[in-house]
Amino acid sequence: MRLLAISGSLRAQSINTALLGALVRIAPPAVEIVLWNEMDKIPAFNPDVEDAHEAGPVGRFRTHLREADAVVFSTPEYAHGIPGSLKNALDWVVGSGELSRKPVVLVNASARGIFVQAALKEVLSTMDARLMTEADLTVDLQGKKLTAVEIAEQPQFGSLLTAFLQNIGGTLNPTGLTPTGA
Repeated sequence: MRLLAISGSLRAQSINTALLGALVRIAPPAVEIVLWNEMDKIPAFNPDVEDAHEAGPVGRFRTHLREADAVVFSTPEYAHGIPGSLKNALDWVVGSGELSRKPVVLVNASARGIFVQAALKEVLSTMDARLMTEADLTVDLQGKKLTAVEIAEQPQFGSLLTAFLQNIGGTLNPTGLTPTGA
């Protein structure tokens, strides 16, 4: 199973990125998690030049989305909404459709981030993503300033993330068959 992990934060010490990094660290060998880290390289969306961006960061973003069995988002909440850089990246794939019917799950690093979760679900459902809300997870890390290693190694967080990955696997593949494209 291949998961694409996308953090909505550009901060170097982002707890959302650390949470996704912890997922990468604890993933079993049968689960490949690609932590996409080019959000800051995506240019402002302009439909007039959409086709000109098949190469570079936009093209790589689209390729990662196509190759993933599912996408995991973790994002901070800015003014009750989605960070502009994440919304911009999503705008680049509205017309090309990489998220259409793609399984998507949200992991939240703050129990207070309820507005961003709702806003992101609205955008993703408009894009025809398959929201796997039964697998969504909140790991309240706000104010803890932990690294990916520290999150993965603390039993209360590591066990939640392990169960989260198992839940995604069971939701994606309830029959135990190999996912398409694997």
